[in-house]
Amino acid sequence: MTDPLDLLDTASLLSEEERDIQRTVRDFLDDRARPHVAGWYDSATFPRDLVPELGKLGLLGMHLYGYGCAGTNAVSYGLACLELEGVDSGLRSFVSVQGSLSMFSIWRWGSEEQRTEWLPRLAAGEAVGCFGLTEPDFGSDPAGMRTRAVRDGGDWVLNGSKTWITNGGLADVATVWARTDDGIRGFLVPRGTPGFTTTDITQKLSLRASVTSSLHLQDVRLPASAMLPEARGLRGPLACLNEARFGILFGAVGAARDSLRAALGYADSRIQFDRPISAFQLTQKKLADMAVALNSAMLLALHLGRLKDRHELRAEQVSVGKLNNVREAIAIARECRTILGGSGISGEYSPLRHASNLESVRTYEGTDEVHTLVIGQALTGRAAYR
Repeated sequence: MTDPLDLLDTASLLSEEERDIQRTVRDFLDDRARPHVAGWYDSATFPRDLVPELGKLGLLGMHLYGYGCAGTNAVSYGLACLELEGVDSGLRSFVSVQGSLSMFSIWRWGSEEQRTEWLPRLAAGEAVGCFGLTEPDFGSDPAGMRTRAVRDGGDWVLNGSKTWITNGGLADVATVWARTDDGIRGFLVPRGTPGFTTTDITQKLSLRASVTSSLHLQDVRLPASAMLPEARGLRGPLACLNEARFGILFGAVGAARDSLRAALGYADSRIQFDRPISAFQLTQKKLADMAVALNSAMLLALHLGRLKDRHELRAEQVSVGKLNNVREAIAIARECRTILGGSGISGEYSPLRHASNLESVRTYEGTDEVHTLVIGQALTGRAAYR
């Protein structure tokens, strides 16, 4: 049966394998996550027991090759992110951080010993990873980080802190970026290392079904083998962020689609003035405008996915996708809430939950302002944020 929200038949642009992967992820989430997500959000609980199941399904580091990873193409990974965020941004955030930040940092920049030790466990969901870049005083400007690593004989000693770290309180290993005399370098810090502690951030109004933490490093001593040997300077963490941003630009489409589906279903069943509110012109205008924006965002995501699969995707193009699709998704989720009326503030319906979550998604891994300036630099050749 044709999906009424897929006005432009974007499904026809997918391969059979891509459609099968998307369907498999959707069916799994409909069974194991969607019935419970409102409760997780309400209780600020992340479903830790789902992690091995996500690994068994092949979703963790699914776009990476070898070491137990599924090795799918970029579009398939994006479609999985779309389905995950269609349930809740917290689920997509977990998968993005695990695969595109923690695992990718090891896969791309790590030694063979580091890859062999960590990637199979992370891919299977037997271990959880996090990515420590953002600091309390340095978010958009990671070059100013204060976390420092100094040589002490054959070891490294790390001191500093990171904050707003997804999966931090769950992580068995943290990729921590620190300033050294040789520039910014990455280090793998296993949980249980003396001096390494985490504190979960509470009272969140967004991404409640997700673990967000601060990392504290006080005289954390690591062997030389803990350093990611191939990453030097900001190029290392920024490459990881581009991987995660790619998942976001698909994920935002999922949140928007789920919001619009909820609003359309409600409008068809809600009777006012003796007919469904979906029969009113103002409601149809809202639905039509949102459907056009949703389909445009999906086409943009798919185009960028094809570029990535051809190894032609540029950083400013990722910024276009992240900026546009998250911005459009928030607008759609908020407008859908208006169609739901008073019922829209109930946890029974998803749009306001998606809108709240997307406020975090809009901020992390590059604010609107930063992505705007990345695009501005591509247009003018001038870096306005330096």
